[in-house]
Amino acid sequence: MSSNVLGAVSGHNLQSSTTNRVHDDVPGDIELSPRVWNDAAGEETAIVGPELVPITEGFVTSQRSFGFWMIIIGLGVTLLLCALENTVITTAGPSILADFDMGGNWIWVTNAFFLSSAAFQPLNGQLANVFGRRWPTLCVVATFMLGSGICGGATSGGMLIAGRAIQGIGSGGILQAYDTIVSDLVPLRDRGNYIAVVLLIYSIGTTLGPVIGGGLIDVGSWRWCFYINLPVGGVSLIMLFSFLHVRSRRDSDWFTRLVRGVDLIGNLLIVAGTTIMLVALSYAGNPYPWGSWHTLVPLVIGLALLGVLGAWESLSLWASRYSWSTPLVKWAPPEPVMPPRLFASATSVIIAINTFLYTAVTYWGVFFLPVYFQTVKLASPLAAGVDVLPLSLLAVPTAAAAAFTLSYVGRYKAIHLIGFAIYTVGCGLLTLLTEESPKSAWVCYELLCAAGAGMLLNSQLPAFQAPIEEVDQAVATGTWNFVRTLGSVWGIAIPAAIFASRVDNLVAAGAISSDPIAAALLTGGGAYEHGSASFIKSFADPAAQAQIRHVYMLACQRVYQAGIPFLGVAFLLGLFEKDIKLRTVLETDFGLDDRKEKA
Repeated sequence: MSSNVLGAVSGHNLQSSTTNRVHDDVPGDIELSPRVWNDAAGEETAIVGPELVPITEGFVTSQRSFGFWMIIIGLGVTLLLCALENTVITTAGPSILADFDMGGNWIWVTNAFFLSSAAFQPLNGQLANVFGRRWPTLCVVATFMLGSGICGGATSGGMLIAGRAIQGIGSGGILQAYDTIVSDLVPLRDRGNYIAVVLLIYSIGTTLGPVIGGGLIDVGSWRWCFYINLPVGGVSLIMLFSFLHVRSRRDSDWFTRLVRGVDLIGNLLIVAGTTIMLVALSYAGNPYPWGSWHTLVPLVIGLALLGVLGAWESLSLWASRYSWSTPLVKWAPPEPVMPPRLFASATSVIIAINTFLYTAVTYWGVFFLPVYFQTVKLASPLAAGVDVLPLSLLAVPTAAAAAFTLSYVGRYKAIHLIGFAIYTVGCGLLTLLTEESPKSAWVCYELLCAAGAGMLLNSQLPAFQAPIEEVDQAVATGTWNFVRTLGSVWGIAIPAAIFASRVDNLVAAGAISSDPIAAALLTGGGAYEHGSASFIKSFADPAAQAQIRHVYMLACQRVYQAGIPFLGVAFLLGLFEKDIKLRTVLETDFGLDDRKEKA
């Protein structure tokens, strides 16, 4: 070690220590990284183990091995399948309901997937720390394939819902695995480019889901929407088994690591609170009013359990701060599933909230634009899937440009503000869609939404990780993914409830007076179930068709009106973000295993 660095150490001229701290009160031009200090010449130097690595400006360049790219490709393929399963249900729904009479329980075909995906992501993050990245990743890919097989072979609605729940556990685990492994292998400053890959894949898959679902239904059966995952997922599983060789901790036996490394009570509170809250959201507005005890009681209980989770996780903070202890503090989890230190920075809190809001509104569009095209514009399932393609056509290059900018300048605040501003305007324009809207109008509206959403797509996780030390990257990634997936749950449940409630109110006001049968079929949650052009065309009376289309149009407008405040709040919160420059130095215990690479 050079004398100038020794002098810096002896003078305590530290910018950051190796303890778990966050930095939210420093100027935006300071590079925040564990083990970083200024030498006597004033040059920033990062210490990684015994070596000194200078912090460079601009791009972080390094050669990636063949095994590295095989890991990225293998995970990318499974991510594409997960993304397709997010939205393939939007066009497969009517065909599934033709086989299974599920009524209002239909919403659980979607919600079970997102619920299990969200609830188990923090646990997946802790298991990745306990057992390393390899075997937990292989297990979640296999779990996703198992759920796909159950869904494809389902003989009842209940079996389909169970399969979707298993799919969701695997899907959430795959998302967690990708983000965590990239965080292990790529420095934070360069991480946006690789996170862009996952989010771009997810965006493309989410957008193509309705198209592929419609095509598979037109040429075969809805079951192939699930069976298609088996051969493709099998290839990905083989690739990961062959190339995913990364280091893991071996400081104790596996059982000791499991007991000390998994916050059992915290994970149970997450699963229970999320499940109960989603039950309330699923039935709010239909069949129970928002003010009904059927809605309010489970909603309050679910939120209260998440509040208890916060208190439980805070015990670890008290235990670390005070030398005295109480019996309650002695129960503090050694490794909290959501450590309070992750949210000690105001910037991390803002990013978490905005991730939730952004994800929720994104699912607004993905799930209800196909409904608009099929019911208001009378498009087929395949045509409706094609009509939402503009969402991904511009989102992809915009997200790539944002990743390029983020990696080069190492700052994110301006990207977030511009993205939320554009997205808010785009969402507002979607409220103008009617039966007569020309193609040029809705294409432009979609492109504007895509431009705003694309800028936000890959810049939020690096921003959330910026104030957090590398040692916490796995739990930070799991927490961020939980927030994002929870946003997708609310992003389906809330607009679905608004949509159903709006249709019920319109029908009650006599909006479909020409056909009482149609009016009865659309109420009580039936509007989404019957949201297809074939249903509307089954009514011979042109007046009835026109009234049904108008009701769907007004309901879709209300859905997008509700999304505007979400994005507006996110923009305002973004004003209070602090630009923390992204680290260029990688510190991890879970990098590629060089011995396996050479073998």
